[in-house]
Amino acid sequence: MSQVKITETVLRDAHQSLIATRMKFHEMEPILKDLDQVGYHALEMWGGATFDTCLRFLNEDPWERLRKIRAQVKDTKLQMLLRGQNILGYKHYADDVVEEFVKKSVSNGIDIIRIFDALNDTRNLRVALETTKKEGAHAQAAISYTISPVHTTEVYVKLAKEMENMGADSICIKDMSGLLTPYYAEELVAAIKKNTSVPLEVHSHATSGLASMMYLKAIEAGADIIDTAISTFSMGTSQPPTESFVATLKDTKFDTGLDLEKLNNIAEYLNPIKDKYMKEGTLNPKVMGVNINTLLYQVPGGMLSNLVSQLSMQNALDKFDDVLKEVPRVREDLGFPPLVTPTSQIVGTQAVFNVISGERYKIVSKEVKAYVKGMYGKSTVPMSKEMIQKIIGNEEIITCRPADLIKPQLNDFRNDMKEYLEQEEDVLSYALFPQVAESYFKYRQAEKYKIDSDLVDRENKTYPV
Repeated sequence: MSQVKITETVLRDAHQSLIATRMKFHEMEPILKDLDQVGYHALEMWGGATFDTCLRFLNEDPWERLRKIRAQVKDTKLQMLLRGQNILGYKHYADDVVEEFVKKSVSNGIDIIRIFDALNDTRNLRVALETTKKEGAHAQAAISYTISPVHTTEVYVKLAKEMENMGADSICIKDMSGLLTPYYAEELVAAIKKNTSVPLEVHSHATSGLASMMYLKAIEAGADIIDTAISTFSMGTSQPPTESFVATLKDTKFDTGLDLEKLNNIAEYLNPIKDKYMKEGTLNPKVMGVNINTLLYQVPGGMLSNLVSQLSMQNALDKFDDVLKEVPRVREDLGFPPLVTPTSQIVGTQAVFNVISGERYKIVSKEVKAYVKGMYGKSTVPMSKEMIQKIIGNEEIITCRPADLIKPQLNDFRNDMKEYLEQEEDVLSYALFPQVAESYFKYRQAEKYKIDSDLVDRENKTYPV
């Protein structure tokens, strides 16, 4: 067993999990060279929610952020998270959009693309994975880990072998809800390592209090890489702390070779930034603790906050426990999908409808109808005929890869936003988040032409340009 490698998440998943991805580039910039000198396997710093948040809340161009980080990080690989055919959005895009997005991500500086599908339908990974390899970057295929009567070790091993056969350069067990227990991780990692020959990475969240113990058992079973966050932005709904693992593995056969002094300098730089977000309320102390609801209902942290906000808007927070109990039932009805974007939102919203209306599936969301029709991919196990009938009646279910039904979209997107085009990447920003990107483009024009920023009211979408 060689030394364990570490992927640092502070520039993406750590602050996405704790402060809704609100860390700004100017807050990261002073520490980039220090991060580059640590000797990490990779810095995860793009994808996930960073793209949307940059445009929507931070008035930053996500492509520019990538280029600026690449300019300062010379020796460490940069990694991003991609939702397969969903790219970074919540629906499937045509292949030409997926291909162009991957090409531009790599040409702007990404080295490793972690690609997952919410349903573990590998057909939805193929185009992104093949394009990543064609562009000369490292394609990591991720298994969305979940627990159900049908998610057995054999199922996960089969998935890992399928991913390797598709050309994945490495595989990741993506435990988005912190459900993977230490002893089962040992069994699962050993089984995947025995049946595949590519590196295996393990990703988790500390939400349920299991992740640090789980990582240790995974390492002992042969995991090659773990995802951790620098201590300042670790634990709670984030990842376990980097420094704790460097100390734990020191002087063992798994020694990471990383320097605690260097890591401490980074943590100390970030302390006042964390304090600022806590003071202004962006960092809620609640997300720093252990949430056992994750283990009882398999609800990831982000999904919990989403359910709270949906129920608040309906003045129905008193129904929160009922909704939590309804989530596993809806999930079973829908063939046990893993709960990760976008399936977590689909299942959660339907659970809210079922509880608030007082009758299950009296109101059905359009997303659930699309899911049952096969528009997101294959469910883990087939849904019952009664369930299908109840949701979509006699409408046809598709059996092909959903994106096969989508005509090329790139030229249409380019035409729709050509008045704002300053770089080819803008077309992709617009393709993923049309209204948000257009709002940002108008803001950018206002800044460029030095229009009085008081006249630019992004909140009410009024601009003097």
